[in-house]
Amino acid sequence: MKDTEKSMPVFGVGPIFVITTVLVTVISVVLNRRGALVNGKIIGETWIFTALEIIFIALGAYLWLASVIGSKINKNAKEGKLITTGVYGIVRNPVYSAFLAISTGVIIGERNAALFVVPLVLWMFLTILMKNTEEKWLYQNFGEEYLEYKRSVNRVIPWFRKK
Repeated sequence: MKDTEKSMPVFGVGPIFVITTVLVTVISVVLNRRGALVNGKIIGETWIFTALEIIFIALGAYLWLASVIGSKINKNAKEGKLITTGVYGIVRNPVYSAFLAISTGVIIGERNAALFVVPLVLWMFLTILMKNTEEKWLYQNFGEEYLEYKRSVNRVIPWFRKK
């Protein structure tokens, strides 16, 4: 990184995505529990939804802890370092992925098919947000190093590195 460049903001566009995700999730839950979405209710065996809810929320908690605490994101962002190891080796935006996973778990726990579109809409919103903000900044500051990282690690969905 050049001396004249600023370090990446610690929060980036995170507050926009996190606040939007929390609000959309809360509104979805409230609408569902007030009976506004009765046509999508899933009735019958629901243990699979409980299991998926727990898995997604646990995944979100893990991603958040591993990125914020394990990878020392605040320290590295202030120092202008591109983090590509640890949890950042399986997903480029683990903090945002964490909130998306937790929201998905909560939505699944509501057991209403009408709400299953919410995580998809949030994923699309995050994708557009990242492409137009942080990804541009990272490319400007890290160039080819970031492009190589971007080619091998998914933006939001945790996955093993592509070779």
